[in-house]
Amino acid sequence: MKRLAATLLLCLATSYELGATSYELQANSYELLTAGEEREKDGDTAQRKEKVVNFGLKGGFTSSLFLVNDLSMGSVCMDEFQNKYRIGYFVSLFLRINFGHYFLQPEASYNVNRSSLTFIFPENVNTSTATAGQEVFIETDIHSFDVPILFGWNIIKEHPYSLAIVGGPKLRYIWGKKSKTNFNNLSRQQISEQLRPFNLGLSVGVAVTIHPVFFDCRYDIGLNNISKRVVYEFPEGATAAGNEPHIRFAHRDNVLSFSLGILF
Repeated sequence: MKRLAATLLLCLATSYELGATSYELQANSYELLTAGEEREKDGDTAQRKEKVVNFGLKGGFTSSLFLVNDLSMGSVCMDEFQNKYRIGYFVSLFLRINFGHYFLQPEASYNVNRSSLTFIFPENVNTSTATAGQEVFIETDIHSFDVPILFGWNIIKEHPYSLAIVGGPKLRYIWGKKSKTNFNNLSRQQISEQLRPFNLGLSVGVAVTIHPVFFDCRYDIGLNNISKRVVYEFPEGATAAGNEPHIRFAHRDNVLSFSLGILF
């Protein structure tokens, strides 16, 4: 009987220990499940925070070049010329509206784009504007207000990191009073270019974000001729000679830009 009682007591003790261990395992499992749910809630909260509207400020530098459709002086057409990159700058404010992996980004920016073009006036051709064999420089400083409307797609989006491609149309207003075109080394002085105030373009690019800082690289393509006309400004009392050649300079400027900004 004593042995039976001892055996029963041993079985009861073992059963109690197993029950206690099971309870501890259940408690640990509950704690892990609770922690997982809390992390999931925190992730959902962070995801919700990423979907709010963001404001941003950025600035950077530009490098632009001419795309020339027509460069001629009277009947003399310039076919061979050299584009030279010149550095400009810009500042921009923007609004980013997020839709999951997509976003809409309207911007407003002030740009100063600079370009340079060099060509040799054809041999054996002399006009009142240029001399045969002379090297001519055309340089522009274009001040403009740009309004691109961009659509973006986040190829990678793991808060706070993202990689996106962007693209969209751009409306451009050229500030004529601040912009200027210089025609250097021409015999005829006081030549000026009148630019079209309103122009259209297309922007495409890539943006990398490490929230709240981001970096983007963009290429802006001009869609229309920005030159309205090239005119002579004769000194007071002078009159135009009958053989003054008409200068045609139809061109677009394509711009490569790099910027660094911050999201609020």
